[in-house]
Amino acid sequence: MIGVDIVKNERIKKAIDRFGDKFLNRIYTQRELSYCFSQRIPIPCLAARWACKEAVIKAFYTEFKILLRYKEIEILGNRGRPAQAVIHRENIKEILKDHEIIVSLSHEEDYSVAVAYIKKK
Repeated sequence: MIGVDIVKNERIKKAIDRFGDKFLNRIYTQRELSYCFSQRIPIPCLAARWACKEAVIKAFYTEFKILLRYKEIEILGNRGRPAQAVIHRENIKEILKDHEIIVSLSHEEDYSVAVAYIKKK
């Protein structure tokens, strides 16, 4: 199953400007925040993770009829290598033992986009 999402980076910037840490801590894990804020310009990194979480939510719900929360999805960056999606929900580990989540995310000045693909191993 495939999920895709695109977000205007300015939308994430406005949410951070308006809600600050409350927004950041509701959506992102500490590792995601550390990774993105280590970047020269953190907003595209955060926006790409938002888009990726949305893509994972869509693919996961379509495949399993389970609605995940943003914080249950962690998008781990690997400089120069593909990102990884990790699901932090106890009852999901059994479901995912036979499946793999593949994600691809990209960002530029104005937009961030992501695709999530859930496939059987």
